[in-house]
Amino acid sequence: MLSDDTSSSVLAKLGNLESVSAVDRVNYAFKAFRGQLVLSTSFGIQSAVMLHLVSSQIPNIPVVFIDTGYLFPETYRFAQLLTERLELNLKTYRPLQTAAQQEALYGKLWESGLQGLEQYNKINKIEPMNRAIRELGARAWLSGLRQDQSTSRSELKASEKQQKTYKIYPIFDWSDREVYNYLSKNALPYHPLWEEGYVSVGDWHSTSKLRDGMNPEDTRFGGLKRECGLHEASGSPDYQI
Repeated sequence: MLSDDTSSSVLAKLGNLESVSAVDRVNYAFKAFRGQLVLSTSFGIQSAVMLHLVSSQIPNIPVVFIDTGYLFPETYRFAQLLTERLELNLKTYRPLQTAAQQEALYGKLWESGLQGLEQYNKINKIEPMNRAIRELGARAWLSGLRQDQSTSRSELKASEKQQKTYKIYPIFDWSDREVYNYLSKNALPYHPLWEEGYVSVGDWHSTSKLRDGMNPEDTRFGGLKRECGLHEASGSPDYQI
């Protein structure tokens, strides 16, 4: 376990990650945090990149998958495919209330504007991720966020500290071309819905295909927002990640 002094040293050194390779960023994170490091995945369009990159360097790392209960059938099948192929140490976390319970109590929150989306994300994504971090004893979190995914991520750095957790983004500076090249080189698949016109995949009720005249960011949450809450610094007061 890292001492407070070591944690301060780690934070001071994180700036050095900007100029090294993605593989070096992963290796540094492992050396710094060892058994207190997790990887998250949504099994989204390009998720195979991070899953392969990280599991190749850290074979048994816990891979946190938040299953909202509203994912596309293709996502569940894609998750099974990659879990078996890459021999992932998958840790699936689900909301404390089922989809049926939520709809009975609150209605379809994703249809209730920005406030409804915020409540939906808190129940289905933020709380389960908080629980995963606590139960797995994680001090650091590897994520596949990239600068060119959206305007909200354009200023992303290689690492940051969000509340109590260090977050490291090994491919933060990769372009879509670099992602494509990595997938091709390693014979890795895109999410199956990529071929149907989806550029980003989340819950079925708040994800749409990219159509003419649309910005890629408009394909999530009806264009009301891009982030689901997991990567927003201004989370709710009980957001402890």
